[in-house]
Amino acid sequence: MSLFASVLPILCWLAYNYAVPFVERRYPSLSSIMSLQRRRWVSNIASRESPLDAILSGNLMQSVSLLASTSVLIVLAIFASFGQITPLMQTLAGLGLGRDYTAAAMQFHLLALLSIFVASFFAFTLSLRQFNHFCIMVGAISHTRQLSEVEIDSIAMLNSLGAKNFNNGIRAYYFAVPSVAWFASDSLSIAVTIMTLGIIVHREFFSSAHRIAASVTVIGHRKDSETTKA
Repeated sequence: MSLFASVLPILCWLAYNYAVPFVERRYPSLSSIMSLQRRRWVSNIASRESPLDAILSGNLMQSVSLLASTSVLIVLAIFASFGQITPLMQTLAGLGLGRDYTAAAMQFHLLALLSIFVASFFAFTLSLRQFNHFCIMVGAISHTRQLSEVEIDSIAMLNSLGAKNFNNGIRAYYFAVPSVAWFASDSLSIAVTIMTLGIIVHREFFSSAHRIAASVTVIGHRKDSETTKA
């Protein structure tokens, strides 16, 4: 039970990342809807010369950089915990949680927790690199000619890839919550894992933000079509 509770958050995280692209073929997620808006963003970049796009890109990169730095600090903290297994077990026992810890179970769980934040670090740094490439490509856009559809799709896809890896890193933080609940109870960790998965699915497919984004995207597409016909 302890082993299962330790690896379940990782399994659910991987399963979600694998299953969502198949679900999106039949029902668009919030991320796929926002990818359409990212394409509109790139399409509008060529028609304006203002610092707005640089500011927006900088804000994206700043958020990713902050979380990547935080992941590094957490990874270092977990590494330090491996050298303090006994004091850590004594501290947890003193909290009165009514659970017995073994050194092997503690080490395995810390290893599972470490893998979550190492993966989040790589996801954030990859996202940061992709957003950096996006900024370069935006800076290379010439305002003297109209962008081709292939150029717009390519630049928007790079932005969407950065967002995809950013969301992947964020979900690692979400599934780290049930890993922390493991220190209180195996059953609690499993319950929180299922609840976390349900919250993420709801936010991605059934939330108010999803409905609003879908409505705005449909309206924007209609306006763009009317403008093109005119």
